[in-house]
Amino acid sequence: MNDPLPPLRDVIARHDLAAKKSFGQHFLLDLNLTAKIASFAGDMANSQAIEIGPGPGGLTRAILGAGARHLTVVEKDARFLPALEEISAAWPGKVTVLEADGLTIDEATILSGENRVILSNLPYNVGTILLIKWLQAQPIWWRRAVLMFQREVADRVVARVGDKAYGRLAILTQSVCAAQLVMKIPAQAFTPPPKVESAVVMLDPLPDGTRFDDLKALGIVTASAFGQRRKTLRRSLGQAASQTTASTEELIAAAGLEPGARAETIDIAGFQALARAWRAARATQP
Repeated sequence: MNDPLPPLRDVIARHDLAAKKSFGQHFLLDLNLTAKIASFAGDMANSQAIEIGPGPGGLTRAILGAGARHLTVVEKDARFLPALEEISAAWPGKVTVLEADGLTIDEATILSGENRVILSNLPYNVGTILLIKWLQAQPIWWRRAVLMFQREVADRVVARVGDKAYGRLAILTQSVCAAQLVMKIPAQAFTPPPKVESAVVMLDPLPDGTRFDDLKALGIVTASAFGQRRKTLRRSLGQAASQTTASTEELIAAAGLEPGARAETIDIAGFQALARAWRAARATQP
């Protein structure tokens, strides 16, 4: 469907929509770029889509133009609601506008059906928090997430063992999803331009039975291990071990890892084994 609305710059000027640094807002105005981002969601003809932090609606319009069956936009900044309602009027029956905080909503109850997708240019100050929230959902309610982050964060999401960016975020994400960096976006594409590049990550949940189902335990052992990433596991896992009946050495042995290894050399399966060992030792506490 052709976009029936005026250019985004005109919309922003008419509604006096300046980006707020406190909300981590940067507007992507190039509709060719937003259309490319929306295309990574695949065929959305039967999809219920959700977008967090749509701002003036650049990506919103691209998602609708890509044929989403229905789109729910969640915006906490009331200044953008009139512009979003104009989009809703231009696509009758296809858009629900919610004035709410994406950190506190229950997306699984807002969206109906099985074919649910997340597409968002995430505000820089809450992007990682929202990602963790969606990873922790039990059961996973979304079939794909197409998310834009600061480039540094995107690199951390998709990093593999041995990469400089490999750490806690990669392990948590890839224990639940297949993760790909699919697009890089220069700072100059945004208004106002941020100080860093951005990148789009595509996440597909792993099949049932292969996703790691205890992100709390995994989060604890990775936070401990990478909190002192230059130290060996023998020296860095003390905080995690202190929450169990096991010693650090016993946890490492139960996971089949080497005490002298450093966190950045342990693959995701190794950390999952460590999380299972932590949970088992935790369960034996009186």
